[in-house]
Amino acid sequence: MQTRVDVFEDIFMIFLVLGTIVGVIVVAYTLYNAYKYRDTGEPADEDAPTLGELPTGGQGGKKLFLSFALSAVVVISLVAYAYVLLLYVETGPEGENPGEDAIEIDVEGWAFDWDFHYEDGVETTGTMYVPAGETVWINVTSDDVWHSFGISDQRVKADAIPGEYDQTWFVAEEPGEYEDAIECFELCGSGHSGMTADLVVLEPEEYEEWLEEERAALEEDEEDDEESEEDTENDEEAEEEEDDEGGED
Repeated sequence: MQTRVDVFEDIFMIFLVLGTIVGVIVVAYTLYNAYKYRDTGEPADEDAPTLGELPTGGQGGKKLFLSFALSAVVVISLVAYAYVLLLYVETGPEGENPGEDAIEIDVEGWAFDWDFHYEDGVETTGTMYVPAGETVWINVTSDDVWHSFGISDQRVKADAIPGEYDQTWFVAEEPGEYEDAIECFELCGSGHSGMTADLVVLEPEEYEEWLEEERAALEEDEEDDEESEEDTENDEEAEEEEDDEGGED
């Protein structure tokens, strides 16, 4: 499976190699003609071009036509190839809709930090946890003004707009902790430059363990909250009973 990094590196290398080849050919041909038709002080050859003459490329313009045709084929092929790769980036390896077992993380930007919402109500702020080697789908939005979520190393960028969700994906291959890997790429206020977050890439087993620990901690917090509410209700009932008894006396 190709990652976003693989796709953009492929596009870059193809354009770099072909651009270098074309550049070398053009420069070499230019230098060749500059040397061939240099001013030697001798009478000009009959085949030498004259000022204002339309070049034909020889043989009735066949060479000129062939060069234009080959150039058009190369350019159209590059555009088509790049379009197919970018379409893959747009739709993702699983198509436009993630599968049922896909890992989805809701990302919410606010001035000036990032919140990450995982399955079963697990949340983190300032640090995003993902499994290595697996496709991660993110749904990006904003709580206040326009932001832009981005991870340069993963070639990921998505607009964070209030009331809207921008979906994209990425695959982080190398486990590790990447400090300030997540940035905001939209000028959003005085704290824009400090609106960063860490990216923690875990092995799939470690990611599941982390998620289970967070779920367990969340359940404990909910139980504590319920007990606290019950204690509060009991105290209020006891106070009401005392008030009632005092009133009867």
